[in-house]
Amino acid sequence: MSTSSLYFLAQVGKTSLIMALVGEEFPEEVPPRAEEITIPADVTPEKVPTHIVDYSGKALSCLHQWPDSAGTKRGVASLVLCVFPRIPIILVGNKSDLQVGSSMEVILPIMNQFSEIETCVECSAKNLKNISELFYYAQKAVLHPTAPLYDPEEKQLKPTCVQALTRIFNLADQDNNQILCDEELNSFQKSCFGNPLAPQALEDVKMVVWKNTTDGVQDNGLTLNGFLFLNTLFIQRGRHETTWTILRRFGYDDELELTDDYLRPQFRVPSGCSTELNHFGYQFLQRLFEKHDKDEDGALSHTELQSFFSVFPCVPWGPELYNTVCTTDKGLLSLHGFLCQWTLVAYLDVRHCLECLGYLGYPILSEQDSQTQALTVTREKRIDLEKGQTQRNVFLCKVLGARGAGKSAFLQAFLGRSLAVRQPSLHTINTVQVNGQEKYLIVSLGEPGVLSDTACDVACFIYSLSDPKSFSYCASVYKQHYLDSQIPCVFVASKTDLPEASQQSTFFPAEFCYKHCLPPPFLFSCHSQGPPSTAVYTKLATAATFPHLNAVELGVASLWLRVALGAAVTALLGFTVYRLLVKNK
Repeated sequence: MSTSSLYFLAQVGKTSLIMALVGEEFPEEVPPRAEEITIPADVTPEKVPTHIVDYSGKALSCLHQWPDSAGTKRGVASLVLCVFPRIPIILVGNKSDLQVGSSMEVILPIMNQFSEIETCVECSAKNLKNISELFYYAQKAVLHPTAPLYDPEEKQLKPTCVQALTRIFNLADQDNNQILCDEELNSFQKSCFGNPLAPQALEDVKMVVWKNTTDGVQDNGLTLNGFLFLNTLFIQRGRHETTWTILRRFGYDDELELTDDYLRPQFRVPSGCSTELNHFGYQFLQRLFEKHDKDEDGALSHTELQSFFSVFPCVPWGPELYNTVCTTDKGLLSLHGFLCQWTLVAYLDVRHCLECLGYLGYPILSEQDSQTQALTVTREKRIDLEKGQTQRNVFLCKVLGARGAGKSAFLQAFLGRSLAVRQPSLHTINTVQVNGQEKYLIVSLGEPGVLSDTACDVACFIYSLSDPKSFSYCASVYKQHYLDSQIPCVFVASKTDLPEASQQSTFFPAEFCYKHCLPPPFLFSCHSQGPPSTAVYTKLATAATFPHLNAVELGVASLWLRVALGAAVTALLGFTVYRLLVKNK
């Protein structure tokens, strides 16, 4: 709803104006103050209700009788400067029927001095001159203010307006060639105004730009400078609503900031549920990847990635990106890694994902109500356990273990890297095959004792075979935080390429797993020749997909356990005999 507030110096006819508008005739008797009224939306050109408030008796005025007086001129200037900062203002000269000629020359210098003043109107409540026009301009000033868009002194768009329109141009430029062709212009026109332009209208628009700019038209298309010139022309000709329609279609408010409703639409995620991108989201993101992959090599270079980020207020991903997802042999971001990163954000921080999709223009370019339609909320994990099946495609694995057990190396091995990087990421994400279906697995470093770290789909406990204290740490964390949970757990024995040490624990690792109905420890090393084995990650994803089936493995585990325990006892006896022989020598 727009609100028109009328301030005035006494006895200038402001209340008469309101009553003349409502009654469509000059009132014989004028009360000290008119009642507040609302003009319904269906009788206004802009189709929004307008609330009119009569501030009778105020010693302020933007509605005043214009005498040719320097004092009044200074008073109005003070009023604008002190009382109405950054609020659109209409200066109205009433009782024009009592004056011969126009006083516009008196007030025009004030308009030039204050960008908040949208326009000036001379009217008369007595002969109903410009009454409806007055309130139309007032409504238009609220809905389509000039001040945020245009600097009248410099005769150019303001920097914030240029920034917003540049982002819109980049979103509309579907092939990323810095030119809006006829097809892109019509798609943009239809999205903002409902109808495409006729072929001749398109040519006329480009001709106007071509005649008034040196680089506004290129290859028979509209450049960014041409697009900015057109919007400048709209504003200079009083068609602010055209530019504002474009800005608001792309989510901007009166301060040229993206609104909360646009960036952060309501999106409820019940407890026990997770969030995933759906096919709408993946299709949209793949189109954007292809748009910015200018050399069509299946990867985004650093320059191409910066182009992708150009519609964001700041870069949403830091250098840790390259340690989080798979990259090409040249270290560039592949389509697979790109989609993995978006899957990670959608799962771990859905609010941030919604914001990013908003900056990318998802609702407009996909012709959807909001970016929530690119996401799916999975059903509660409790129901998955009850039904013995899940519809989820993304699973979270928490990795826990003592310092030096190889957790960071385990995360990087998931990306096919044999050696840990200097600045490892807290998360890695890749795809694995589970019973012939592709699933996303997020492998994340966990911190024991942090309650949120128990909220995962599978827990991975890593202990080093070469560290005698490593397994006891994992066993303690498991018993304290996961023993009574329904989260499947997998123990992994890392650094199998190093000499094995006897674990200082009440139970052998295999015996501990058997006692707690867990699968036997999985042997793993990331220092072998060639890429690390992916078998352990498949096992983790399978455990997350079928948490209710983990106990079934006990039959196989028991046989494995007897073999493992036998080998451990034999090794222990051999070591004891060796020590006795050395002592006897």
